[in-house]
Amino acid sequence: MNDACERGQPRQGASACLVRDLGRQPYEPVWRAMQRFTDARDGDSLDEVWVVEHDPVFTLGQAGKPEHVLMPGDIPVLHVDRGGQVTYHGPGQIVVYPLLDIRRMRLGVRDYVCRIEQAVIDTLLEWNIIGSRREGAPGVYVAGAKVAALGIRVRHGRSFHGLAFNIDMDLAPFARINPCGYAGLQVTSMLDLGGPSGLDAVKPVLLDELARQLGLALREAPAPDLANPLPIAAAQAA
Repeated sequence: MNDACERGQPRQGASACLVRDLGRQPYEPVWRAMQRFTDARDGDSLDEVWVVEHDPVFTLGQAGKPEHVLMPGDIPVLHVDRGGQVTYHGPGQIVVYPLLDIRRMRLGVRDYVCRIEQAVIDTLLEWNIIGSRREGAPGVYVAGAKVAALGIRVRHGRSFHGLAFNIDMDLAPFARINPCGYAGLQVTSMLDLGGPSGLDAVKPVLLDELARQLGLALREAPAPDLANPLPIAAAQAA
C-alpha cells in the first residue's frame, strides 16, 4: 500500500461531481441503474456519487460462494457483479456508490480502494473512533470488528458499486452469513462504538472526506430516474 494513501493525502485539484441521495430503496433497481449509467456514459460525462439506504438484502459478489450464506431466512439473496464475497445491506447503513471515471482521474484500482477506506477512517475520527485496514481483507475495522465493507466493479475504467458503512443498524442478520467470506468475523456499527444514532450526522462528514480523498467538487442533484439514469455531460451541467 502506498505511503500517500496511508497518510490520506488528498488528490490535487477538484473534478465536478454530482451527489444524489436516493433515500431508502430496494437493492436490485439501484444496481441495475448503476449498470445502465456506467454503460451509457462517455468521456465527457460528469462523475456521480449515489447515496442510499437499502431494504434488507444479502448480496454475493462475482466469486461469492453460496455456502457463506448460512441461514438467509426471509432476507433475499442476490448474486451481483461486484468484487468480494457476501455482505448484508439494511436500514441504518449508509451505502455510497461512487460512479467515477477512475481512468480519467488517473487512479489505479488499489489506490481508489485505499482512498475510500481512508475516507471512512477519517470520518470515524470525527467521533474519536480509531479505524484501521486489514491486509488482504478490504474494508475498515475497529478493534478487529468490521464497520465498513467495500465491494467495487471497474468496467472500461469506470467504477460502480462501492461502500457499505454500518451506522445505526440491527446487526443480527450478519450472523446468518460468513461476512465477506470469513467465518466468525465480528461486525460492528458506529452507534455501538459510541458514535451518533441515525445517518444524517454521518452522511455529510463521509461525503466531505470522500471528496477530499478523491479530489471531487461535489454538487447536490436530484435523485436519478432509476429506470433511465442517463449521465450528464459536463457541458450540460455548466
